[in-house]
Amino acid sequence: MKIIRYFLVGMLVALLAGCAGVETETAATPPQPDRQDVLYTCNCGPQCNCNTVSTEPGNCACGAPLKWGHVLKVEGNEAILCQCMEGCKCGGLDPNDPTKCVCGNQVKRVNLAGTGIFFCNCGGSCYCNTVSGEPGKCKCGMNLKKVD
Repeated sequence: MKIIRYFLVGMLVALLAGCAGVETETAATPPQPDRQDVLYTCNCGPQCNCNTVSTEPGNCACGAPLKWGHVLKVEGNEAILCQCMEGCKCGGLDPNDPTKCVCGNQVKRVNLAGTGIFFCNCGGSCYCNTVSGEPGKCKCGMNLKKVD
């Protein structure tokens, strides 16, 4: 009987020690918010007029894979994108050549009218770069807008 009691106490101690080392989701580092400046666009070239734009990866209306890019600036209804490597966080337009981003790639201009994308445009030229598939708030606090 004494042996069984020691055995049970030992098991309880081992169980509690094991649980103490388990990291729970709340104790873990909080997850980073998803980027709000990413757009996927058709990259079939100037001959293609499908104008597919999405906040999620997928295929464009013509069947080709959408290309990742991040918004550098919004001018009116037009988003200016850098489409270098996926995940890029380059700092904006090249001050010496506004047709390129600071990483040297040509920028892509995408008209957001009729795409269903909500975007921040807090003035004539906006650098908040927030885009979404749903209504919400921009980083600057303004409501995202959609141009039909």
